[in-house]
Amino acid sequence: MSPLEPFGARLRRAMDERGPLCVGIDPHASLLAEWGLDDDVAGLERFSRTVVEAMADRVAVLKPQSAFFERFGSRGLAVLETSVQEARAAGALVVMDAKRGDIGSTMAAYAEAFLHPDAPLFSDALTVSPYLGYGSLSPAFALARESGTGLFVLALTSNPEGGEVQHAVRADGRNVGATMLAHLAAENAGEEPLGSFGAVVGATLGDLSSYDLDVNGPLLAPGIGAQGATPADLPGVFGAAVRNVVPNVSRGVLRHGPDVSALRGAAERFAEEIRAAVTAV
Repeated sequence: MSPLEPFGARLRRAMDERGPLCVGIDPHASLLAEWGLDDDVAGLERFSRTVVEAMADRVAVLKPQSAFFERFGSRGLAVLETSVQEARAAGALVVMDAKRGDIGSTMAAYAEAFLHPDAPLFSDALTVSPYLGYGSLSPAFALARESGTGLFVLALTSNPEGGEVQHAVRADGRNVGATMLAHLAAENAGEEPLGSFGAVVGATLGDLSSYDLDVNGPLLAPGIGAQGATPADLPGVFGAAVRNVVPNVSRGVLRHGPDVSALRGAAERFAEEIRAAVTAV
């Protein structure tokens, strides 16, 4: 296996050159309907091809949500394969939002499905869940290092239900979310210009100054746009770590489709607003 340049370095360069924006590819039924598409494989393919055509040569990151493709079975996965390959060929980094988490050989198989260069769904990074224990992710970390890819570990998510796990306090007095951040900081120690192992931290969570978000890795931040957060909110949420934030916008951009120029315009506006907010710190 010939590894890529580490994901963190590639991501830092992409955000500096293209702007710090991740656009989700979330073809759920209601959004297909808004585009005038049927909720079937043909609609899925039209939607995905349009987003890739509009975005892949200009945004830093595209993030397909695998569930919306998986629901159509093998034909949906075929669309996902094509979308990932075409997006990467056009220069976007692809973060596969699959939130996989398991133990042992099963976790290794999930990692191989998305992080092995020979895999049809090979992506630049993968979202993973650590809630079978952070150590259960070891096979994914090992393959990511070997292949030059990255991971985004769920740490402080924007959904209200997440708090019952992530805010639970351990015997050492630190809560679970903070523990995940500390693990990631250790994974990224000494990496330049940016580590390859990041956290998912919701942009809607308000003041997070009680957490050490400086993990020397990227912070994937859902919640901009339809969920209520704005680019101007980012410095207040992420503080000094804001330069490493990868804000994710899905519906806020996608609702402007299927017109390609309108999609591009929406993405450019978000990217400029985010860049202005980040550089003002």
